[in-house]
Amino acid sequence: MRSHLPAELNRFVGRDRELERLDRQLREARMVTVTGVGGVGKTRIALRAAAAAAEQERYCDGVRLVELSALNDPGLLGHAFVEALGLTDHTARPPRRLLLDHLAERRLLLVVDGFEQLVDSCAELLRELLRACPGLRVLAAGRLSLRIDGEQVFPLAPMGDEDALRLFTERAAGGRAGERPVEGHEVAAAELCRRLDGIPLALELAAGRLGTLSVEQLLRRLDDRFRLLTGGGRGALPRHRTLRTTIGWSHELCTARQRLLWARLSVFAGAFDLEAVEYICVGPDLPQEEVLDVLGELLDQSVVAREDGPFGIRYRLLDTVREYGAEWLAATGDADRLHRRHRDWYLGLATWCELDWFSPRQAEAAARVESELPHLRAAMEFSLASPEDAHLAQYLAATLWFYWAGCGRLAEGRHWLAQVLDAESEHESSRLKALWVLGYVAVLQGDAVAAIAALHECREEAELRGDPVAAAYAVHRTGCLALVTDDMPRAEELLRAALAEYDEVGELNSNVLMGRVELAMAVGFRGRLEEAVSMCERVVEICEDHGERWARAYALYVLAYAAWYGGDPDRARRLLRETLAVGHAFHDLVGTVLTLEMLALVEADTGDPAEAAVLQGAAERIWPSVGLPLFGSAYFYAAHVLCEERTREPLGDPVYEEHRRRGALLDTDAAVARALGQVADGVRELAPVREGQPHEGGAHAKARRLPLRAERGDGGLKR
Repeated sequence: MRSHLPAELNRFVGRDRELERLDRQLREARMVTVTGVGGVGKTRIALRAAAAAAEQERYCDGVRLVELSALNDPGLLGHAFVEALGLTDHTARPPRRLLLDHLAERRLLLVVDGFEQLVDSCAELLRELLRACPGLRVLAAGRLSLRIDGEQVFPLAPMGDEDALRLFTERAAGGRAGERPVEGHEVAAAELCRRLDGIPLALELAAGRLGTLSVEQLLRRLDDRFRLLTGGGRGALPRHRTLRTTIGWSHELCTARQRLLWARLSVFAGAFDLEAVEYICVGPDLPQEEVLDVLGELLDQSVVAREDGPFGIRYRLLDTVREYGAEWLAATGDADRLHRRHRDWYLGLATWCELDWFSPRQAEAAARVESELPHLRAAMEFSLASPEDAHLAQYLAATLWFYWAGCGRLAEGRHWLAQVLDAESEHESSRLKALWVLGYVAVLQGDAVAAIAALHECREEAELRGDPVAAAYAVHRTGCLALVTDDMPRAEELLRAALAEYDEVGELNSNVLMGRVELAMAVGFRGRLEEAVSMCERVVEICEDHGERWARAYALYVLAYAAWYGGDPDRARRLLRETLAVGHAFHDLVGTVLTLEMLALVEADTGDPAEAAVLQGAAERIWPSVGLPLFGSAYFYAAHVLCEERTREPLGDPVYEEHRRRGALLDTDAAVARALGQVADGVRELAPVREGQPHEGGAHAKARRLPLRAERGDGGLKR
């Protein structure tokens, strides 16, 4: 999807003139910031304007939303932008470099929202992006401007009387079929809207009270509350104070239990579910059996918003409402206890997801971590703030290894692992796990220096302290490093040693199975393909017994190569497509691009060199986000070279290059869809094979198929 904006959950009301002005300003300037008081509707109007621009197709590379309200760590700012753009990068490149490379030649609109707590870092990043990327435009929404050269500020005023009344009337009737609470009370409603200064959030909070109060009662209570909180007339009331007063008034109308739960809900950094609330927010003054009822009451009053997601119903506090609740929580002196309970809940969730990764619930574990990521980040930040809790941050960052390595989050995983390992901790088991996970991530990123440093430290400390499991993981990942750096004898030696230790201590999980697949690769590269096949067939059996899909996909990749080598391209294609579907579903870019490379070779050998060239071009586009193409390994590179030779020969250089360029225009989703056969042949629009050149399918291809090996020395390939 080129554009990625949330759908509107209710009707956009009014603001016609403001939208016209904002659209005009956005056409004239490359950077526009909508500013205004909290709750005035900055986000809503920015998204509305961006959606209109997307519908008019003014930006050929689309519109993307970067939501920063749940982010507090400036170090994650670049990662948030990378995530919003749908990019995946396994390399050690800083996210800022990836953004500059990606946006350099694109025409795209970024909508940046909720940046206030990161204003300086956000301004610096946007300034650099705008200078380097001439096709980029930015529409920001916040309570203050970013003060970037060329920025145009669009101050958003509260709604006019007519629009405010329309909004209040529509929201008051929302969810009440056939009811019109404002009908017959228009005069009082108009006065209420004026007293609330036309601030949309204030109007929606007031409308949420009409289930228990009439419009006149609302007006009377609002008048009393204003006098109590301001000590003077309404005319002197600043608008930012008006919203706070409105929230405070809504807070005062809550019961003691509702106020208590509101304050405790403020520890959540994003959307949350009922189970989390029932664990974190309970106490002697709010028993677990009462939480559901009180949460429902806050939902009815529009203090809490409901969301329907893949894991059922979830809830969220608006940012301004959450901030207000956080102040009350701090005033109760209970904030530290609640944040600890929040941290403990998400530690437990991460632990269960790690266990579920080696089960039929593997996909659900990945999706659950994805949805809870704001909370997991908050839990690590909280633990790092206290030296005595640093080991819990190390444990959490290490426990998420499957998400960092298996779900395309290597860059963020590297960020957190580096942070937690900088903290002092006396809990060596957590630190050792964080070390080998850091080494694993660095291997996949192609950073051999960082990988060997972390893995060497882990192995030495583990052996010193008698931790055979951590030592085995360090040996395993050192063997993986040897594999991708072409030292096959050492890779086989280390991987066999690690697997023997795993068997000794009874360790079995996706990591262990990946070790077996990696050993099979090393053995296969050394010419013992039958042994490699036997190993991977056993891995597939174990994976099927446990419902594991991720490691199984890598085993199928090796089996697909063996099928191709044995002259069965149809089986090879079938296995590779299954591998590709799993890798892409998990956002595993390493597995995805390796499979595309192998599929290209199969296409070249079965009579479709044009499609092979397209797939090579698609893989070429992905590799920079992974690291060195094919890890810079002569062994992994051999299939690529053979494919190119067998593709250039029948096509000729000009036609080959044209198809390769077409493939390089495909994004990852489109490339995967094409490789999986989800693009009709008639849509491909590929040029025909050059006249007079035979297709290399069938027996002719089999006759030329030779074992792929690589030798160091002159840098050449021998097949």
